[in-house]
Amino acid sequence: MKILITGSHGQLGNELSQMLKTGEAGIGKISDAYKGCEVVAVDVEDLDITDAAAVSSFVEREKPDVIINCAAMTNVDGCETNFEAAMKVNAIGPRNLAVASEKNGAKFVHVSTDYVFRGDGCTPRCEWDEVGPNTVYGKSKLLGEKYVSEQCSRYFILRTAWLYGLIGKNFVKTMRRLGNMNDVTTVVDDQRGNPTNANDLAYHILKLALTEEYGVYHCTGEGECSWADFAARIMELSGCKGTVAKCTSEEYSAKYPSAAPRPAYSSLRNLMLECTVGNEMRDWDTALQEYIIKLDEMEKNS
Repeated sequence: MKILITGSHGQLGNELSQMLKTGEAGIGKISDAYKGCEVVAVDVEDLDITDAAAVSSFVEREKPDVIINCAAMTNVDGCETNFEAAMKVNAIGPRNLAVASEKNGAKFVHVSTDYVFRGDGCTPRCEWDEVGPNTVYGKSKLLGEKYVSEQCSRYFILRTAWLYGLIGKNFVKTMRRLGNMNDVTTVVDDQRGNPTNANDLAYHILKLALTEEYGVYHCTGEGECSWADFAARIMELSGCKGTVAKCTSEEYSAKYPSAAPRPAYSSLRNLMLECTVGNEMRDWDTALQEYIIKLDEMEKNS
């Protein structure tokens, strides 16, 4: 088996590469079907997914059995001010990969986001719920989903949220840093969602990719919390000296008027996983505890 991973320098791409190398995930062992598989891990310097011709020739030359697209422009505020770049990376790029997948008979896995929903309501969104993004980031990701479903017959779209991994920047690392620097860190408390360990998401991507259960999936940590609750738990588990002060989204917007709006409620239910291959996503707090231990070990050895 040959697997092409785009966006390999990111949090999720790194988790996938390491998992395929070790055969291990936090949830458990991955399938023996991946033993000895060939992994082609690329990032923008190796393959610009917005270049249709480059994608076509690269995929035709490598002939992967599975393409996993982890490349994305995830800077929500940056997307608002540079919507052309957002559309290219988050919509045109997935379209190019989907076209190449279909042409070469590869399965295609594409990672999307909770931002495709309006962010209202008070019950977790299922895969069949009506979408309605209100940010450039969400709109560009939704268009990417549309292109993938139109251009490729063997696709998996996985919507995730509040993702954190061992490499790169993320909310967990930011809160650890601020919790050690400041006595008090102010965090929004009226936005709720599902913190997701990238290792758990990678495990389910590989689990799905062995099947023909094509379609749209939600794949987030089980349970929900507010950003302030998440931050407080991060600091507690990390032994930080600082504490969290809660604020409202309105108060945050007044302080940072240029910031793009965030969903007030973006909790997702992993219903399609439950109905097909099985939902093994861990409770967000359990997954976070393991992550903090791993991060501490990694930082100690660096």
